[in-house]
Amino acid sequence: VQLVESGGGSVNEGESLRVSCVASGFNFVTGRYCMAWFRQAPGKEREGVAGINAVDRTIYADSVKGRFTISRGNAKSTVYLQMNSLKPEDTGTYYCAAACRGLSWDDRDNYKYWGQGTQVTVS
Repeated sequence: VQLVESGGGSVNEGESLRVSCVASGFNFVTGRYCMAWFRQAPGKEREGVAGINAVDRTIYADSVKGRFTISRGNAKSTVYLQMNSLKPEDTGTYYCAAACRGLSWDDRDNYKYWGQGTQVTVS
């Protein structure tokens, strides 16, 4: 199982960015998997940003509600995070996570698999 993030970069405050996560190694024929985006700023804990469950119900951290949107691509194995009206406090490494264990969506222990992360910098 492998999760690969892409699309990070450096933007100015107020601009938009979309990060992507492609998962491989799952048996996507049998259904969708819950997935999520987390982020980690220097010196801070990794925090949940947005999650999407097996029936595409979404949930967001209060800090990003109304600005970020998590969605799946046409391929079940792809998930996106559209980030609008970016703020400097959104800066961090963004990680894709997949395959829930039934815990809270924003609990890091909830996810079996993680990507390596992609850097997002807002100045």
